[in-house]
Amino acid sequence: MDDRTLMETAVQAREYSYSPYSNFRVGAALLCADGSVYTGCNMENAAFTPGICAERTAIYKAVSEGKRNFLAIAIAGGPAAAGPGELSLTAPCGVCRQVMREFCDPEAFRIILGTGGEDLQSWLLKDLLPLSFGPENLASGREPGEKKEKEVPGA
Repeated sequence: MDDRTLMETAVQAREYSYSPYSNFRVGAALLCADGSVYTGCNMENAAFTPGICAERTAIYKAVSEGKRNFLAIAIAGGPAAAGPGELSLTAPCGVCRQVMREFCDPEAFRIILGTGGEDLQSWLLKDLLPLSFGPENLASGREPGEKKEKEVPGA
């Protein structure tokens, strides 16, 4: 899938945003290595903290269905009344960048920002999250969630 088509998918996902407090709608489209695409939108909550960004919605949907290899994400955001071509370049928040870092190769994963028109910008995750902390910083020789075998003294 090309960047423009991925961005169009993000713009469409933006329509499902639940953002009654900020009136700032965001849509995301996550491209998996197998060519599948998962979408997400931001969802707000009156208590604020339970809200979730579009990027994390898309990533969590994909991960919950067994996907782990991601190539790119397109993000489209702007005021609720803005139409395609009138959107803002909307970069992912710090929490979303860290979630991307958990599942994506910072040297290769692309973050595509656009206004819904011709303007597209592509960034590598490593450029938006320099000096990042990732799974390899906790290298234990085990997969996440894998239990450590009991060590037998003298064995």
